[in-house]
Amino acid sequence: MTATMTADQLAARTARAVAAAVGAGRERGLTVHEPVVLHDVFSVVVHLAPAPVVVRVPTVLPIGTDLDDITHRQRTELALVSWLNAQNVPVIAPSPLVATEPVHRDGFSMTFWQYVERDLTTEPDYVRNAALVADLHLALRDYPAELPFLSAAEPRTVTAGLDALTGCPELLPAADLERARMEWALLEPLASSRIAFDAEFPGTTLQPVHGDAPAYNIVATPTGPLYADFELVTLGPAEWDLAAFGPDAAAAYDTAAQGLGLRRLDARVLRFVEAIGMARTIACLPLVARQPILGPALAPAIDQWRTQPFAGGIFD
Repeated sequence: MTATMTADQLAARTARAVAAAVGAGRERGLTVHEPVVLHDVFSVVVHLAPAPVVVRVPTVLPIGTDLDDITHRQRTELALVSWLNAQNVPVIAPSPLVATEPVHRDGFSMTFWQYVERDLTTEPDYVRNAALVADLHLALRDYPAELPFLSAAEPRTVTAGLDALTGCPELLPAADLERARMEWALLEPLASSRIAFDAEFPGTTLQPVHGDAPAYNIVATPTGPLYADFELVTLGPAEWDLAAFGPDAAAAYDTAAQGLGLRRLDARVLRFVEAIGMARTIACLPLVARQPILGPALAPAIDQWRTQPFAGGIFD
């Protein structure tokens, strides 16, 4: 197992990412005096104050992923969000002050976004947000570019993550790892092949979806909610975007979707995507060495997984 990064090492990594963002911003003519770190888990998100620009710098890459993979994902995200913005869909848009493309600097690949003021006066309401996901799905149906099938499932990364857990009982006991591998052997073909998915879930329509828990990634602002963080945008079932939010959120989505002429969620497909989500969660455990706060953050989901039916019960 890789040694866990120390607090000093983590701080140094954040400082390198901030320095890269500031340097890249200044090279592009932005005035940057006091950069402010807004978020630091898988990416360092930094406001290049006083410029109205936020830079997202991935720092903890998924296992089996390299900088070229991240750059390709970023190009896809920038293209889709630019299109949504042009359709007047409320999104946090790419910054108009720099070119709409990923920027490489100091070993990082980063993207530049408009800075928006957040409304911090209300608590997030994920059930209400689930209804807003239906509006996003309606807009995304018309996206003209081709997207890969269920790339957000990250099958290669999950496989690599499970492999990396071999001989690491301090991260996941051997019996749990065996179960996870057996589940993944059944789930992976359906997440990797549209043909296999269609055969298992006939009649399930696919469309562009956000890919990364959009009800969580809706930002409250003084002028209204904005959709954000499309890093994992993909072609998939609508259920992918509602996984793990619970029955109240699913019901709110269904009500909104029916009003927009979209289909209701399918319970079996929802169990499938939630099982994929659990596999992805387990596969993140080797990243704890690079981001220690993930350990306690992932533990409740893994405890929940141990109580659930095998592979979400979809093969029963």
